[in-house]
Amino acid sequence: MRYLVTGCAGFIGSTVAALLLNQEHEVIGIDNLNDAYDVRLKEWRLEQLNGRQNFQFQRLDIADREALQTSISSMQASNPLDGIVNFAARAGVRQSVADPWTYYQTNVIGTLNLLEACKDFGIAKFIQASTSSVYGSRVRPNELYEPERPHKLNEPFQEEDSTDRPLSPYAASKKAAEVLCHSYHHLFGLDLTVFRFFTVYGPAGRPDMSVFRFIKWIDSGQPVTVYGDGLQERDFTYVGDIALGVIAASKLSGFNVINLGGARPVQLIEMIRMVEGLLGKQAKLSYSPADPTDVTATWADISTAHRLLNWSPQTPLEDGLASAVEWYQRNREWAQHTPT
Repeated sequence: MRYLVTGCAGFIGSTVAALLLNQEHEVIGIDNLNDAYDVRLKEWRLEQLNGRQNFQFQRLDIADREALQTSISSMQASNPLDGIVNFAARAGVRQSVADPWTYYQTNVIGTLNLLEACKDFGIAKFIQASTSSVYGSRVRPNELYEPERPHKLNEPFQEEDSTDRPLSPYAASKKAAEVLCHSYHHLFGLDLTVFRFFTVYGPAGRPDMSVFRFIKWIDSGQPVTVYGDGLQERDFTYVGDIALGVIAASKLSGFNVINLGGARPVQLIEMIRMVEGLLGKQAKLSYSPADPTDVTATWADISTAHRLLNWSPQTPLEDGLASAVEWYQRNREWAQHTPT
């Protein structure tokens, strides 16, 4: 099979591209290598792909419609694509509050440009990366919303739960992209799968995510910033497991929305203690007020993934976290200077 993987220098995109290559598929990767976070991380990931058989790279911004159309037209003329896997996005909840325009340019307009390319060039299969952030304030259908009383999470998020109350421009932009995807499936018959990822972590992860931050801060003896009381729960999911789920969706038809999560919520303070144990160092905790863009807890119902993809997470949190710590230690010489 021949796939276009956008955001191929990103955390999840690079992992999916590598797994596709391992399975002897052909991958054309595109990425604009923007400076949303330290470009050295993106360059490191790209180095692991460059030079591999069946991999080609183009530096391209999916928000540039003309350049994207020209590129995909050329791909189709030489050897048609079997599908597009879209990981190109501006990610990060807090950052989107400061610059929502950039998020909408990439996450919404960029996705629209890719969907238009699928329509124009007859590419029948499209996989869209989304996020558990779309669940927002977590209100069930017909349930009264009371913003001053946060919903206590006592059961996992299900794909049919309401996603109408996002808490950040980032979450809203990813929800908008999901809705666009459905409309293009409805109008043009694209086989389209939307994945909602839950707190992905692992080696070479994003530096603005909690796992990378905790490892770096504890290793270097810097204060560990904890927003709120640290009892917030996150459903951590290992990046390798995510990649397996994404690739399994190539067999699906129709329109599908699927949660991929670890199915094991963990308090952030517990995650800090686990990193302490792996590094053999004690964290210096620095508490800050809770952020209004943060949800209290996330927890994925993965029954749909199991039913449609025969997927469930295979990597225990302890093992995945050890892999992330090991990667950081191997690359500490430059990784310790990565802004978080």
